[in-house]
Amino acid sequence: MNQPLRLTLATAILAAFSLSSHAADAPTVTISGFGTAALTATDTDDVEYARFNQAAGVGKSPRAGVDSNFGIQGTARMNDWLSFTAQGLARKNARDSYGAELSWAFAKFKVSDEISIRVGRIGMPIYMISDFRQVGYANTMIRPSQEVYGQIYGDSYDGVDAMYQHNFGDTTVTAQIGVGTMSARITDNNRIKYKPATTVNIVAENGPFTVRFGRADAKVSVEDSESIDGLIATLHKVGMSKVANDLSVTDVDGSFTSLGFTMDYKNILVQGEYAVRKTDSLTLPDTSSYYAMLGYRFGKVTPYYYYGTVKQDSARTYTGLPASGPLAALGAGVNVAIKAGLQTSNALGVRWDFHKSAALKVQVDRIKPRDGAGTFLRAKPGFSDTVNVYAAGIDFVF
Repeated sequence: MNQPLRLTLATAILAAFSLSSHAADAPTVTISGFGTAALTATDTDDVEYARFNQAAGVGKSPRAGVDSNFGIQGTARMNDWLSFTAQGLARKNARDSYGAELSWAFAKFKVSDEISIRVGRIGMPIYMISDFRQVGYANTMIRPSQEVYGQIYGDSYDGVDAMYQHNFGDTTVTAQIGVGTMSARITDNNRIKYKPATTVNIVAENGPFTVRFGRADAKVSVEDSESIDGLIATLHKVGMSKVANDLSVTDVDGSFTSLGFTMDYKNILVQGEYAVRKTDSLTLPDTSSYYAMLGYRFGKVTPYYYYGTVKQDSARTYTGLPASGPLAALGAGVNVAIKAGLQTSNALGVRWDFHKSAALKVQVDRIKPRDGAGTFLRAKPGFSDTVNVYAAGIDFVF
């Protein structure tokens, strides 16, 4: 969606909220919010732990930025068939600073009791908890799986989607298809773009059980990356154009397929997802990842265990590169560029719902990188040790 259209939509939403406070027969307006106030630390200063959208992380000294956020959402229901929704989110971002973003801004048209259409900035439905992964209170764990949720950059896209929901006996099935464009910052100086992106999301719910299938396809580009652009330019210069083309990330085909399951049955909580990422660029390696979470609710206290892992399906070394001579360093650089961050995590945590709209969580992750530093940032050369990550925070909604 272009900038003028986004501004028009946002203006319409704000106007709808304003009108509601002046007219007796005004639209129905609901305002809600959510947030997490947390401290996070590790047992080492040899690396930094961060979420996948952050440019800097945390070491031994506790910091609030990794797991803290704050969001506000408003919906103006104009009539039986039209509503406007906007959501703003503040969190630590890819610029290594706190920033605010308009994460949702869409108009929703209710075609019938079973069919609706949304136009604007929409949450990209690529995960089991895509719509509420930033709402800590809605989730058992203190944060989504780094192994699975770190495979795709960006949370929302600008476009249109259609949703169909129908009850088949005791089972509710929701089918959603969408198309749009997304631009997400990876670090301060480069972006990843999906243009266009198409999504399919199918969810089946029956009592305490939910099963979900998702698929996203896109033309993927990484722009303004000094490291990638410099490496590719050098490869062309020395006559290794085939290698350069294999590393290029300009309008390459990419896909992300995921399958998820949740159960909340007689105090037993189970949640898991399996995901596969594929692209036509070696710089964005093919990966498979999954996680599983098991918890048990004792009244207001829920202890839980988490396991997650990610592996690379494409090659981690490029065959035929010079291993000696003046181009050996260039070959080594290529092999660094085509490696995904691999790791396995085990975590123990506990959630205490001490208030009707607030929960205290404490979680300890033990993360083991493989063949490198995993997803850790600013790793010292040769680092491959297991890292303990400690986090405690309060999630709230209002």
